[in-house]
Amino acid sequence: MLLLLGLMACALGTYGHAAETTSPKFEKSISNLRNQRYCEVLYGKRDFLKLEVKVFNTQGLNLCPEDQWKTITKESVEKAYGASFVVLNGPRYWMMDEIQAAGDTVNPTKESFSGMEMHLRATVQLNLLKQLMGSKQFSPNEISRTTNFVYKAGTPIYELKSPAGDAYVMQSYSQIVNPNLAMSDLPDLAKQLKLPAGWTYKSRVLDQELSLIANGIAYVLQDNLSNSYQRR
Repeated sequence: MLLLLGLMACALGTYGHAAETTSPKFEKSISNLRNQRYCEVLYGKRDFLKLEVKVFNTQGLNLCPEDQWKTITKESVEKAYGASFVVLNGPRYWMMDEIQAAGDTVNPTKESFSGMEMHLRATVQLNLLKQLMGSKQFSPNEISRTTNFVYKAGTPIYELKSPAGDAYVMQSYSQIVNPNLAMSDLPDLAKQLKLPAGWTYKSRVLDQELSLIANGIAYVLQDNLSNSYQRR
């Protein structure tokens, strides 16, 4: 399940394309995202060993009101769409200040889940065996998308560093595992993390703007609280 949640944690991506060699031209930008709440509904139908998953996201439509979010159940989605697979991914909170995206990132398709509107952000083909096997925490997955996550100068960022020296910047924190997790907890989050040997977590304030560009492929992992991070 963590593999799937890691894949869907950023729903503005363009999925299913190889990494590009030319610099992307970003066509869409969404600002003022830091600590903005969002939720996702994922549902799909299995076809032998393949699973087609549609990803719906509240970004730009609403802030996923808690009273409405609680009314959405896996059973109601399964019944409404004849789905054999459903994931309720949220609530989550963005940690970048702006997302820039390229490609087919704007989809007019909308659905209403128990009265909560969401946009279709992606349709993903997954290998059923890989999905069932899942993925380890603190293990990066390749995500196909073309995005630029912008973190403004003077703002804090939260990073994991692997024993190999790879740095991963938090792109969203989650209340899926810890419903009370708040942005104010992030500077001391290491106390709640089960860091593997050799891994570290730290926060720092940027002295200049940081752009995390994924030009076709992003490397994303999750910690034991389902917070998501992208490799720098």
